[in-house]
Amino acid sequence: MAEQHTPRSLIVSLYGAYGRTPGAGAESVPMEPMPVAELIRLLAAVGVDAPSVRSSVSRLKRRGLLVAARTPEGAAGYALSGDAHQLLDDGDRRIYDRPAPRLSDGWVLAVFSVPEAERAKRHVLRSRLARLGFGAAAPGVWIAPAGLYEETRHTLERLQLAAYVDLFRGEHLGFAATEEAVARWWDLAAIAKQHEQFLDLHEPVLRSWTARGDAAPDPRESYRDYLLALDSWRRLPYADPGLPAELLPADWPGVRSAEVFAGLHARLRDAGAEFVRGGGDRTGNG
Repeated sequence: MAEQHTPRSLIVSLYGAYGRTPGAGAESVPMEPMPVAELIRLLAAVGVDAPSVRSSVSRLKRRGLLVAARTPEGAAGYALSGDAHQLLDDGDRRIYDRPAPRLSDGWVLAVFSVPEAERAKRHVLRSRLARLGFGAAAPGVWIAPAGLYEETRHTLERLQLAAYVDLFRGEHLGFAATEEAVARWWDLAAIAKQHEQFLDLHEPVLRSWTARGDAAPDPRESYRDYLLALDSWRRLPYADPGLPAELLPADWPGVRSAEVFAGLHARLRDAGAEFVRGGGDRTGNG
């Protein structure tokens, strides 16, 4: 089964994986701007040509996610904007550090009302809540696990939508069983299918790497396989809100897909960093 990776998405994944360094606390620190030539080299390793890189960088700049900046050597490059850095830090907590959800943690409710004269913002608000993993409980009332509160607040503030929304924490008290209500609020079958597609594509990659044992991984190959897996995986923790196990169908594929990504991350991420630094291109293109 083929998988589509857009150049713009791959650039975001690249900055998320290798464009920051861990900070003293939970937040990361932006690295130096990436030169344009390096972006072209790194995206070529996953099949993206130079014109597509330049075009996608321009779009990300217009969206306020990248800013033009000079490297210490004076080369033209691009760095993460403040908004993009916050976006990626929020994403880290989903992609790498999502704790096991508990039903006792409760829910966050987003209750919104947008004037008819600003109905375009209503569409943006609904689509953004859906992309954050919220389910629609009723018109103007969206629900998600309480652990998504901080990211939701950051997102609504960044998009200047906070004035239209009230956020609440709470628990579900009925009348339907919570398991039945969750099946109305989210399309669990569609989410499960996304996990299964990820497994179809990337579980064989993990098996292949595992079969090699403890041999030192090739940096370029590690980088390629990791970036493609990350670009696929990072969408899933948004489609899947992270519901407690007792509310999900038996044999939920999200458990296995999370294990596969974690295995690829542990095995390939740091090895791929050598290629990003320019020391691991064994094809002679570095």
